[in-house]
Amino acid sequence: MKKIAISGASGFVGSSLISALQDRYEIEKISRDDLKSEELLRSKIEGSFAVINLAGAPIVARWSEEYKKILRSSRIESTKSIVNAICSLEKKPEVFISTSAVGIYDSRGTYSEYDKNYGEDFLAKLCADWESEALEAKKCGVRVAIYRFGVVLGKGGGMMEKVMTPFSLGVGGTIGDGKQGFSFVHLHDLIEAETKALEDSSMEGIYNLVAPNPIDNYEFTKTLGKILNRPTILPVPTFALKLLYSEGAKVLSDGQKVLPKRLEESGFEFRYGDISSALKEVVG
Repeated sequence: MKKIAISGASGFVGSSLISALQDRYEIEKISRDDLKSEELLRSKIEGSFAVINLAGAPIVARWSEEYKKILRSSRIESTKSIVNAICSLEKKPEVFISTSAVGIYDSRGTYSEYDKNYGEDFLAKLCADWESEALEAKKCGVRVAIYRFGVVLGKGGGMMEKVMTPFSLGVGGTIGDGKQGFSFVHLHDLIEAETKALEDSSMEGIYNLVAPNPIDNYEFTKTLGKILNRPTILPVPTFALKLLYSEGAKVLSDGQKVLPKRLEESGFEFRYGDISSALKEVVG
């Protein structure tokens, strides 16, 4: 079996991806300690057909100045270390699949990969720098594909793990007025897209990994409440989020509407293209 090295393997997305791929590929997990050692990192990547980079500290957290440094280091420095290790090998991997987020865009419109309407806040600049580091692997002849993740919806982890309890108890509600964009992707479609990037040599560059029907927070809230048959009348005030997360509250109180134009152009088909089908699978 071909070997794939994966960073961020212990996270919700990483562990789910490994479960889906382990019957077809030999999986080499890149740990945090590996990322700190050039020698260890090279040994993990050596002989790999592909490297998938999912490393990054949780983004929904209180953003102190110290935590911002952790967010940057866990993404920018980790990616730089991986790219340096890839390029130092005599026989390099065929493809490097890295990660970004739709938070690179501003929240004023609906955008595809062909639009450059990027935000000016910390998260947008973090994503831009993250992508720039990953694209450095092109300089040593490696195919690079970068997925900008939307909100990942899946059983047993991620956002849904956090919201299921309040919504099940009937105390879920919109965040603020609920008008902020909510671009999502079901975990199944995410895994299928990652697999396509592994196996389709024409896939290169930036892809928005989101379902083709972006919604707002209000529609997400009302759809989940309807599926669970629970009321959704208690909005979460944005000031309360700011008290809890400081600047990090923007991840929850702001949002983007994003389209997966390049992914659809590649022939990819979403199984869960609308919020109702996605949530019914997750909570069913």
